[in-house]
Amino acid sequence: MPPGITTLAADAPELSAANTGFMLICSALVMLMTPGLAFFYGGMVRVKSTLNMLMMSFISLGIVTVLWVLYGFSLAFGSDVGSVIGWSSEYVGLSGIGVTELWDGYTIPVYVFAAFQLMFAVLTPALISGALADRVKFTAWALFIVLWVTIVYFPVAHWVWGSGGWLFEMGVIDFAGGTAVHINAGAAALGVILVIGKRIGFKKDPMRPHSLPLVMLGAALLWFGWFGFNAGSWLGNDDGVGAVMFLNTQVATAAAVLGWLVYEKLRHGSFTTLGAASGAVAGLVAITPAGGSVSPLGAIAIGVIAGVLCAMAVGLKYKFGYDDSLDVVGVHLVGGIIGSILVGFFATGGVQSDAAGLFYGGGVEQLGKQVVGVVAVLAYSLVVSAVIALAIHRTIGMRVSEDDEISGIDQVEHAETAYDFSGTGGGSVSRTTAPAPDTTAAPKAKKVDA
Repeated sequence: MPPGITTLAADAPELSAANTGFMLICSALVMLMTPGLAFFYGGMVRVKSTLNMLMMSFISLGIVTVLWVLYGFSLAFGSDVGSVIGWSSEYVGLSGIGVTELWDGYTIPVYVFAAFQLMFAVLTPALISGALADRVKFTAWALFIVLWVTIVYFPVAHWVWGSGGWLFEMGVIDFAGGTAVHINAGAAALGVILVIGKRIGFKKDPMRPHSLPLVMLGAALLWFGWFGFNAGSWLGNDDGVGAVMFLNTQVATAAAVLGWLVYEKLRHGSFTTLGAASGAVAGLVAITPAGGSVSPLGAIAIGVIAGVLCAMAVGLKYKFGYDDSLDVVGVHLVGGIIGSILVGFFATGGVQSDAAGLFYGGGVEQLGKQVVGVVAVLAYSLVVSAVIALAIHRTIGMRVSEDDEISGIDQVEHAETAYDFSGTGGGSVSRTTAPAPDTTAAPKAKKVDA
């Protein structure tokens, strides 16, 4: 994603209604991804955790939006401070920005760029929640979001996309968030679950998805919204790069579905709907950093590789004993690493930039930069996220009690259930209703006229 670029007054662009409208649509598409993620995760958990899983995504929409306006946009995209953070006082509260003021070097208003980037900031902590299903206090999760986006996401976004950010200045290619979003969230998920531990019954009790139709619906919404996530990250349609990214998003995702399903059939003997949905997300993740620098053939290769390797990676939690409930580490961390590293092999040097990968005569230079970006974001997010989780765990407590986890986190944390199995209607366990009429009494005799 290109950051703001200062231009001379004579070369300053004018506001483009077409690009502005396109970016507003893309922003709405990215916003849709968070509810889509909620359905995707919500279908994968057991019935007793469905609402909690939905709420862990939805609360991010509330918290991160407010923080973004107050100071998040300034930290991520303000004037560079030491190559590690941004700060611009006019971005605090978004109060010092003119209505038609353009994002430097582009034809869209600053407000539009801020809205688009807001949706990325909302989605990223929501991704983490899938690793923590069934066992985290809602208040602790809300506090974690506040601390995590402030200390981890906003600075990392500046490193990767902010003008002056050290990874951006190094030349690390991350078109739409392989490092800043997916590796960041996946590493954070791993850090937190190492602190809070496993679910009760992990590797013993069946923990199958309760609603695969919800999973497929969520995957479809994610796939749809991802076109805005990826194609919009070029911030306009003037040179065709966004169109290439749009096509590569579709191509890599389709290839990843096939790769995951073939592996699944060979390994487990079945083509599953969960595998198809997970493969789609793996392909979307992997093409996110790479799609603006590779050809459609390269996108196919990236998709197949991501589909197979992510399918293999989700089983590592059983081997190493960490309880990544919904495979955030296996899909987002591993998929983000795959896509970011493969830029160093498949970049053609003829789309997003002239940086070419190893397979296109570019040598190992770009590959080395990609590795630095992957390692830096992974290490920072893993360590800091674990520290934040540990601090919360040692103070207000991160996990619900064992009894509450067994009985169901939906009732404990939200006083509701996702489904009404009693037949009386309604989902709230705290709601009082009028008693049903007594149907057992004998009916009164009717007077019959002679």
